[in-house]
This record gives sequence, C-alpha cells and structure tokens, in this order.
Amino acid sequence: MAKKIKTVIKLNLPAGEATPAPPVGPALGQHGIPIMDFIKEYNARTAKMKGQIIPAVITVYQDRTFTFITKLPPVAAMIKKKLNLAKGSGKPNTEKVGKLTKQMIEEIAKEKLADLNTDDIEQAKKIVAGTARSMGIDTE
Repeated sequence: MAKKIKTVIKLNLPAGEATPAPPVGPALGQHGIPIMDFIKEYNARTAKMKGQIIPAVITVYQDRTFTFITKLPPVAAMIKKKLNLAKGSGKPNTEKVGKLTKQMIEEIAKEKLADLNTDDIEQAKKIVAGTARSMGIDTE
C-alpha cells in the first residue's frame, strides 16, 4: 500500500552545507520531520557539488517519514557560475553585467534540460537566454 503524502516542500539549499537554521528547521519542523536526518542525508548527497545551490524537493508522508530528490542548480546560478559573477544586474534593462555566447547558452541548456519542461534543445536555449536577459546579461 502506498503511503499517504502529507505535503511537498521545495527548498534551495547550499550543497553539502545545509544546517538546521531557517529555512530548513521551521519548514521541516512544522511537519514533524527529524531535521538532522534530512540535513545529514542532503549534505551527504550534495557534498561533491559544494559552492552551488542545489534545490531539494522533499515529500513528507502522513507517518512522518520523508523522501527527497535533488535537482540541478537554478539557471540563474549556472549563468553566474559561467560568467564568474557574484550577482545579476540590479537594473537589467540599463546596466549590463556580462555577455553569454551562443556556445555558453547551449552548454547551460544541455546541462539543465532534464529539469526544464521541454525536451527541445532550441526551446531550452530560449529559456536560458530569457533568464540571462532578466539578469542584465547580453546574449548573442
């Protein structure tokens, strides 16, 4: 028999460095999940990706057990890493902070394709380019 799902929690956490501090503690605590169990398992799974933000999708069951999957870093984080930027532009329409080449856009699109809601690489490239533009980054 399948367990009854109580809720699904989505958190963006630093890989290999999650702590019981907010947002983790309060988000899991209110559902009665053993917080340290989640943190130990998350950090173990994401240890080799340190320095990146890795989203976790946690499924909480009625009997207070949980499972979770990790996703790839958000597209914005991947773009910042490619261009070695600390953050995007505060005024994306007027202040440009970098430029992505066609090749860079394609690399990010290929890497992130599994998490995007498309199988078409051309569509994925448009998603990446759109995210870049909203961060004040020119695209080819």
